[in-house]
Amino acid sequence: MAAATQLDVVLRARGAIIGGAEVAACVGVLGERIAVITPYDDPPAAVRTVDLADDEVLLPGLVDTHVHVNEPGRTEWEGFASATTAAAAGGVTTLLDMPLNSIPPTTTVEHLDVKRRAAEGQVRIDVGFWGGAVPGNVPDLGPLHEAGVFGFKCFLLDSGVPEFGALEGEAFTAAMAQTARLGALMIVHAEAAELLDEGALDGRRYAGFLASRPRAAEDAAIAAVVEAARGSGARAHIVHLSSSDAVPLLRAARADGVDISVETCPHYLTFAAEEIADGATALKCCPPIREAANRELLWAALVDGDIDFVVSDHSPCTPDLKERGGGDFGAAWGGIASVQLGLPAVWTGARARGLGLADVVRWMATAPADRVGLAHKGRIEVGADADLVRFAPEEELTVDVAHLHHRNPVSAYAGRRLRGVVRETWLRGTPVGPGVQDAPRGRLLRRGER
Repeated sequence: MAAATQLDVVLRARGAIIGGAEVAACVGVLGERIAVITPYDDPPAAVRTVDLADDEVLLPGLVDTHVHVNEPGRTEWEGFASATTAAAAGGVTTLLDMPLNSIPPTTTVEHLDVKRRAAEGQVRIDVGFWGGAVPGNVPDLGPLHEAGVFGFKCFLLDSGVPEFGALEGEAFTAAMAQTARLGALMIVHAEAAELLDEGALDGRRYAGFLASRPRAAEDAAIAAVVEAARGSGARAHIVHLSSSDAVPLLRAARADGVDISVETCPHYLTFAAEEIADGATALKCCPPIREAANRELLWAALVDGDIDFVVSDHSPCTPDLKERGGGDFGAAWGGIASVQLGLPAVWTGARARGLGLADVVRWMATAPADRVGLAHKGRIEVGADADLVRFAPEEELTVDVAHLHHRNPVSAYAGRRLRGVVRETWLRGTPVGPGVQDAPRGRLLRRGER
């Protein structure tokens, strides 16, 4: 920044998460980027200065790389306008949209263009797209990669929607070989179909649903992904890890040089199987929420760095699909809508375990941004996008579905007391989200572009 250049705005915070620590600082913004960071008592000249309240901490905007927006095709479940408004309300300034649950799925360049046209002019935050790897579309992976998708999502078992088929055996091997040639990231829903036990399903009983999708199904599928990545040299990522039993396998693979990362989700860190009432299908997700002891091992793996980051797996639907079968876990749709609540949910758990906001920022902003190549997102540093969040870490909220901004009033967190409130979210130097009347100003991102 030239010495004579006046900043557009300076945010002064007695607490800001910068460089992995909470410090007092002034963050100066010029245009859409952070131009300078100075000590709190040495604010640079600016057109406007914003002083954060004493109970607020300045965070970088979160990066949620696992969101099902569902538009077009199932827009009654969710859509770009509602999903990005909810995300902004939750401190998320960048999301990557999953390639399935929309119709058409993002498995060809033509389908990607349909998705982008649907999103254009609706997004309140920055949005990128995953491509899909499904049977028969290996020839489409290269063109999708060139078109700017951030990598490819596949399932190793039934995805739950007929238009997005599972990759099995040689089809998975071929897709991994192609992503290795492209240098693309393959992200995998890892459960082994042959180890599921549908006979254990028992209507409204959560214990039956949990038994139907055992840890062994996750562990075996993850082992297969590790071996495929090892053999092909492909970059791989395991989505929504729920089985803590797989952590040693992943740790050993990385020690051997396998390029594999792993995420978990707020619901696996918050809830426990022992607390889920029979018929409470708002808490159904796949893989399932497991026991409290498993939850604590996931927290330990996060602290140790064996789990790389935390993202929402925001997977909403209409109330009738969640309630299908009158609380029957075999019939209800599996997915948890949480893009607005991830930050307070994870912070509540982290704080209770003596962890800090710098840890939460690393897990929910910096690490996911780095894994998908968004080095200008998820951090407060000079040159980064001015994606910023005013967060009140000690303020409490009770989750009221009527105050959530995703399309349907369904939440596993309904009535739950959480700590931490997002008071304002800034995207590239400008406030966004609920209550902001300006036209949506989010951008559609392409891999490798700034």
